Amino acid sequence: MRILQTHKTPTRRNKDIAIFVLFLILASLLWYGHAMQSVRNTQVPVYVHYTGKPGTIGLGEEGLPEQVMIEVRDAGHRLNAYHQSPLQITIDLRQYIHGDTGTIHIPANDLRSSIKAVLQDNSNLINTVPEEISCSYFTEKEKTVVVQLNGDMQVADGYQMVGNPRFQKKLHLYGKKSRLKTIDTIYTQPFNLKDLSDTTHAVFALDIPKGVRAEKDSLEVEIITEQYTEKRFMVEIKAEKVPEGCYLHLFPNKAEVNVRIGVSHYSEINESDFKVTCDYPRLPISKLKLDLKYPDNPHITSAWVYPSEVEYFSEQ
Repeated sequence: MRILQTHKTPTRRNKDIAIFVLFLILASLLWYGHAMQSVRNTQVPVYVHYTGKPGTIGLGEEGLPEQVMIEVRDAGHRLNAYHQSPLQITIDLRQYIHGDTGTIHIPANDLRSSIKAVLQDNSNLINTVPEEISCSYFTEKEKTVVVQLNGDMQVADGYQMVGNPRFQKKLHLYGKKSRLKTIDTIYTQPFNLKDLSDTTHAVFALDIPKGVRAEKDSLEVEIITEQYTEKRFMVEIKAEKVPEGCYLHLFPNKAEVNVRIGVSHYSEINESDFKVTCDYPRLPISKLKLDLKYPDNPHITSAWVYPSEVEYFSEQ
């Protein structure tokens, strides 16, 4: 007796898989449709915006919450809409601020009323977290403090910084008098700029101490750099404070002045802008120290004189 074994052809196997997938899709659609129609509870955030706070009023460190969580009951398709388009409410603080200091207290009834106003008609608000909102407030004082940079700035090879970085040097702070009393300087967050080779505009966050607020939370800084070159002059040395009837002989009587200046301002300086002097010695010494004076030009980053000392003899 022979036993015959039957095998499904590839075509029949593919057909069975297609039927299975089709039934799976239909079952999923039926389940999703049921879920969208069935009533259930879910939690969704409600974002809170506040208006009406006078500019002179400051809030306590606990602050006002930016959102509250609510539990709401409704059909699935409406609950799904809340997740896709978050709810937002606006609370006017003017009705909760009375006097120069106190507590902003938004009771549960007021909070629930604001939330219900943005819910769909069939939605049922179960609870809110927190149930009510409270925050202390006070009349702020103002103080002007110094702003300082807290970082490193390094120019690229062959470049120099023109003058000092430009930024707002003063800042207005607001807060309690006792807190402001301890603050005199506000620093930027640490930074590190390297290879500066062009005018740079940077924005650095300010390190604002806790418990106060500032007119701005960041600082704009302009840093100007340019390529530099060197220029040399031979300048006659002038003796100063020479007593009447005396004459001072200097060896040498001229000094070399070396100047580092930005390329674009090379032609702006000449020998007459520099003055090399030495004082008549009150006591016998072997050499006189030279002093270099030159204009306050932000494009001159450094200047030096050679030699730094000269020999002399005096006669009457």
